[in-house]
Amino acid sequence: MQKLIFIFFTFIVGSFNPLYAQDFPTKPVKIVVPQTPGGASDALARIVAQKLNEKWQQPVVIENRAGAGGNVGMEFVAQSPADGYTLLMSYVGSHAINASLYKKLPFDPERDFAPVATLATLPFVLVTSPDAHFKTIQELTDLARQKPLTFGSAGNGSVNHLLGVMFNAAAGTKLEHIPYKGAAPAMQDLMSGQINMVFTSLPSVAGSIKSGTLRPIAVTSAQRSSAFPNIPTISEAGFKDFDVSPWFGLFAPSKTPSSVVKKLNHDIEEILKNKEIIEKFNAQGADPFITQPNEFANILRKDIIKWREVVKASGAQID
Repeated sequence: MQKLIFIFFTFIVGSFNPLYAQDFPTKPVKIVVPQTPGGASDALARIVAQKLNEKWQQPVVIENRAGAGGNVGMEFVAQSPADGYTLLMSYVGSHAINASLYKKLPFDPERDFAPVATLATLPFVLVTSPDAHFKTIQELTDLARQKPLTFGSAGNGSVNHLLGVMFNAAAGTKLEHIPYKGAAPAMQDLMSGQINMVFTSLPSVAGSIKSGTLRPIAVTSAQRSSAFPNIPTISEAGFKDFDVSPWFGLFAPSKTPSSVVKKLNHDIEEILKNKEIIEKFNAQGADPFITQPNEFANILRKDIIKWREVVKASGAQID
């Protein structure tokens, strides 16, 4: 009985007493990235982890737990102790889209996680091979009305796939979707001419764009990327409502003490205002995105509803 009273008292203090988190962290912190190394989530998480390491004087370790569209890593964090020492690096694809894409999830994307802090937004970019017969959105739409064109994706229901669905709806085209088991094989077939185009995150192809091995057609955000100001937006081609800049952010297991969440949010906000971090994010094609935990929760809720309609229109569903 005394043990139960102590646990209850600890939870109450941790939830409402700001002094509870003053010394946090006192041991290593793990950030779980539910995707493979090398992608946008992984790159941004490592930039932030390095700065948190310096700030806290505690190791901040990145652990990649890929699988099932991010669900493997998300389930691991949802079941981890709610103490702030295990965090999830998530983004709109795995956290908002999977809620509609998968018939059954082993967790609830809202109920089982505490939003900690958004980190960044970044556009996706439509790319093709250097020898493609179109260089602009207008040339693409004109060609698509004359002959069948294809776009590849990392799989059914991925952001890459759904962006193609949104573009077809906006442009009145009928680009054929070719799903792959991951982004890498899609990019390989793009380079070999097996498919015509791919929507992909800007950081993942920044090097290829700079080297000229991929031709960028347009970014999906309403504004041009600060890292690639010469790449036009899809909205500039006449599709004014086309604006997709997926967010990336950190979550903790639900019931993590609010004082710890607030401490994490405060420290991350300081980092995102750091000139060095801004430059590193911009080099990835990303822009720092600062919110409070309650604002982040509202963004997630709205995006779950928004992407539900896009998933429905795509017809994609995974058992």
